[in-house]
Amino acid sequence: MPKGILNRLLSGESQIVSHVQPMYRLRDNRLMAKEYLARHLDGRGMAHPVGPILQAPDLTLADRLTLDLRFLEETFRTLAQTGSDSHLHFVNLEPVSLEAAAFWEALPRWLEALPFPPELVVMEFTEAQRVHDPDALRAYATLLRSSGLRVAVDDLGAGVASLSHMARLAPDFIKADRSLVEQVHRRPYQAALLNALSHFAQRMRIGFIAEGIETLEELEAVMDADVPWGQGFILGQPWPTAPRPLAPGPASEASAN
Repeated sequence: MPKGILNRLLSGESQIVSHVQPMYRLRDNRLMAKEYLARHLDGRGMAHPVGPILQAPDLTLADRLTLDLRFLEETFRTLAQTGSDSHLHFVNLEPVSLEAAAFWEALPRWLEALPFPPELVVMEFTEAQRVHDPDALRAYATLLRSSGLRVAVDDLGAGVASLSHMARLAPDFIKADRSLVEQVHRRPYQAALLNALSHFAQRMRIGFIAEGIETLEELEAVMDADVPWGQGFILGQPWPTAPRPLAPGPASEASAN
């Protein structure tokens, strides 16, 4: 990763723009949620994902924390300006931020500014399977829930450890990793695993989402596997958010079924 990009992000010189990607209930193509994805703009105004920067092996923990808190600040600012109570809002969260006092100090301010109840926000743990202390992660999840938030585990199926973390966290939502979705129409074992996970989630009253659906064939196979929710380029690519006036209205209850 070029040092110039990192330095501009850390100093606040690079502009961060939140993008959203939709999640649909597949049986009736109903919009159920949007995931908020941070993008940084280069000198030409082109948007680039921040994920590769956060996962760079040479990135220090201190810099990872600084960046994630900046991305979270922008995400919640966007939610306060453009958020709707008609669906859920998934917000990516690096586990390192949970250990920082700055995160817990900022969280009440972020939630107070929302134009809808906190229970419509789902904090999506990224790279949770790499956390060495799952009991601490579970305690943090409990703290988030005490603030009214919901919890999701990302990348289920990317490694055996992720199954252990899912069991400990007892999340409100789980997201199947792209590795389980890619070419699923050609790989019966992947389809069977998606189906098993879907029925497990249904029994445990957990929302289940297949992410990274990119082709019509993959979408059809995911639906045949009884996966209730889907996300991916075939359903909608990320697009930048733009502030708009919010009309007052009661908060609606979003269901995972």
